[in-house]
Amino acid sequence: MADLKAIATNIRQSIIKEIANAASGHPGGSLSGVEILTLLYFEVMNIDPKDPKKVGRDKFVLSKGHASPLLYATLAERGYFEKEELLTFRRIDSRLQGHPDMKNVPGVDMSTGSLGQGLSAAVGMAIANKLDGNDAKVYALLGDGELAEGMIWEAAMSASHYNLDNLIAFVDYNGLQIDGRCCDVMNSDPIDGKFAAFNWNVINVEDGHDFDQIREALGKVVEGKPNVLVCKTIKGKGVSFMEDQAGWHGSAPNEEQTKQALAELGGTL
Repeated sequence: MADLKAIATNIRQSIIKEIANAASGHPGGSLSGVEILTLLYFEVMNIDPKDPKKVGRDKFVLSKGHASPLLYATLAERGYFEKEELLTFRRIDSRLQGHPDMKNVPGVDMSTGSLGQGLSAAVGMAIANKLDGNDAKVYALLGDGELAEGMIWEAAMSASHYNLDNLIAFVDYNGLQIDGRCCDVMNSDPIDGKFAAFNWNVINVEDGHDFDQIREALGKVVEGKPNVLVCKTIKGKGVSFMEDQAGWHGSAPNEEQTKQALAELGGTL
């Protein structure tokens, strides 16, 4: 079995390098979702980096598309493309745009960025799999701030109506968005209660940075309805001065801050 903690650390280092090199990006929400994507891409999902378009593969939708540094770092770590390419993040001639591009980046299953739309796309994928007799799963990562988008709940209603038990969503419940605390900007709590009201199977994960807890939660998914894991996380996880700070939602670290962040993560520039 892969050393998931070491992989997660590598991904966090890559996130910092991507954003620092571009002097632009979203570190907070990228760092908070690392363990979720690490477990999915290195242990759970049926995928093949050598054949990114393989028929019958599991698919992943990053509904919070601004966290693209997380997805790119994970894909590079998994072998979809060389890690050196991460340093082209957000360059005008790079395929690693600020939001994921399914047409040009191997491993990206859906172009996302407009908040709220990713879950609808995942619902469509899950319906298509059902119609095709394809047993593959569709996974989606949502931000808790994103839950203020009405389209999320239309998608949630559709997923339940069509009994999409091949759809597994994760909520990156870090409590913060660009303008501050989610509970102050637009309170979506109780998140678990809302999904339950839409007839989803809801599994709460107390620590979304604990691989064992996420793994255990995935073992509780049920047949007959869509599943959602509400994972309590820390925005900016792994970098002391970024943790639980809304100001790091979309700010790039300067050179000194980058050195400190990488040092805390056991890396260097």
